[in-house]
Amino acid sequence: MPSALPVVIVGGLHADARKAAVAQLLADVPGSVVLHHDLATATAGTVVRTIRDATGIVDAGEAPLVNDCACCALREDLVPELRRLADAGGTRLAVVELWDSVEPKAMAEVVTAGGLTVTGVITAVDPALILPYLGNGDDLAERGLAAATTDQRTVADTFARQLEYAPVLAVAPSPEADEEDRELLAQLHPTARQVPIGQGEVGGPNALGEGWPGMADWLDSLGDLGMPGTPGALRVPDSLGEPGVPTLPGGSDSPNTPNTPNTLGFAGGGPVGSGRDPRPHSNQQPHSHPHRLSPLAQAALVGFDVEAADAAQHPACALLPAEADAHGVSTLVWHRRRPFHPERLYEALEDITCAAARSRGRFWLADHPDTLLHWDAAGGALCVESAGPWLASLPDAAWDMVPPVRRAAAAMDWHPEHGDCCQHLVFTSPGLDRDGLERLLESCLLTDAEYAAGRAAWKRLPPAFDTLLEV
Repeated sequence: MPSALPVVIVGGLHADARKAAVAQLLADVPGSVVLHHDLATATAGTVVRTIRDATGIVDAGEAPLVNDCACCALREDLVPELRRLADAGGTRLAVVELWDSVEPKAMAEVVTAGGLTVTGVITAVDPALILPYLGNGDDLAERGLAAATTDQRTVADTFARQLEYAPVLAVAPSPEADEEDRELLAQLHPTARQVPIGQGEVGGPNALGEGWPGMADWLDSLGDLGMPGTPGALRVPDSLGEPGVPTLPGGSDSPNTPNTPNTLGFAGGGPVGSGRDPRPHSNQQPHSHPHRLSPLAQAALVGFDVEAADAAQHPACALLPAEADAHGVSTLVWHRRRPFHPERLYEALEDITCAAARSRGRFWLADHPDTLLHWDAAGGALCVESAGPWLASLPDAAWDMVPPVRRAAAAMDWHPEHGDCCQHLVFTSPGLDRDGLERLLESCLLTDAEYAAGRAAWKRLPPAFDTLLEV
């Protein structure tokens, strides 16, 4: 049975924004503590663990490296420490502040597998830093941010995954940010709920439901800590209400491994200038409580579905961004029903990768017609890897072993001849040359004559991607 201690994971490479979000949670929720593992000390052979509350550090210790891997030490130490806090009682909220390059997906899965309850995953961002980080193709190791000696990730791809996994973005106040910066954030993760740090909520879906199953009892427990309010109403900002979505009663004042295989880096870098929603919504009748919670605290407690979050990142069923064009930022959605010619695509990879600050999706390669391939590019570096077979290539008997969310996603985009095989790539960037990019992509598809030759002929095309795919 999951622990009753709610755990919220707060991460992000934007350290100042992350620390501000964590400080606000400590101030907003009496009885909360922050658990942080500092991987910067790994060169000395240990990871330093600290636990602090609103008054300062209350406990500290060290976790030895596991196989010379700081991130592995974090995995081994995190759940026992959270269980110790849960067993000791008195902690109302455990905030796991991830070190700079640690990705929330892996930690949310570790905490959940350990029998604890993740109630929220938040990535903190500074809008003015989004494009510089997405365009930064430096290896984490070069910046002193590697989580293991074998860590091959870059600043750009790590930041992109941190941003896109979290259903909630804590947005730091940033005088340097302009409309283009904020539009880029909105287009990169259009389904995210944006909560400005220190302010009320703006932007994104307003989908605060009843929260995780233990939220009612948890709110009642806050009465012992003297939370302000009057009996009969939890004070929630009106902005959180949305027609047709269950909300808490309110008033106007009221969650990857270090190695990244199959990566191509291009000197040019980026340009200068989803599946189910992992936030479960309850259909239960809302409870009334006398306690006020800030928008950020509400986001930390809304509930989190690890399986849904994983599906939302899988290239076969991810809900990718839609077409958009505003404030100098564009998102191009490119969808075709014809496979790529392997040699022509390989020769164009650098130009395609560097055409946008961020691109991702799934693609279909003629000499591997049964394999769904994942496209993941940021900072001038492209990661290509197999995501398993297209459903169209599976025998009927194998469909029962496919997760329902993937079967549903395929059914929504099923073609009578090719099934779910397709090109579905999304490019987001300021100053995006949409027409030029579309022409380049179209030139990489099979010609009419090549397409008419059929699958047997496709498989005999030069295997330009075999080295990249480690075939």
